Amino acid sequence: MANTNLPTEITLHQQSKSLELAYGETHYYLAAEYLRVYSPSAEVRGHGVGQEVLQTNKEQVGIDQLEPSGNYALKIYFDDGHDSGLFTWDYLYDLAAQHDVHWQDYLNRLEKAGYQRQVD
Repeated sequence: MANTNLPTEITLHQQSKSLELAYGETHYYLAAEYLRVYSPSAEVRGHGVGQEVLQTNKEQVGIDQLEPSGNYALKIYFDDGHDSGLFTWDYLYDLAAQHDVHWQDYLNRLEKAGYQRQVD
């Protein structure tokens, strides 16, 4: 079965700390911070609904390396040492296509927790 959510191109922009995903003519730019706080790892997601761990102090995080994991996922090595989440192609596409919804949800959760993002 062909994966329709497979990016046609993946570009790591270390200077701007972002990942560019191309799906044909459509390009998405995902900040390392966004990918880090939505990592599919147990550290972030917990081990069940309601056990998610709000990630803070990730504003300056970058990406050191990308590594394909089989034909189904991308492993992202963040410069804060985090590398345990496998981003499936479907999950990456959802993060890209639904970026504004996910990002606003994250900002709302930070605000609810009383956390102020430290941005330049």
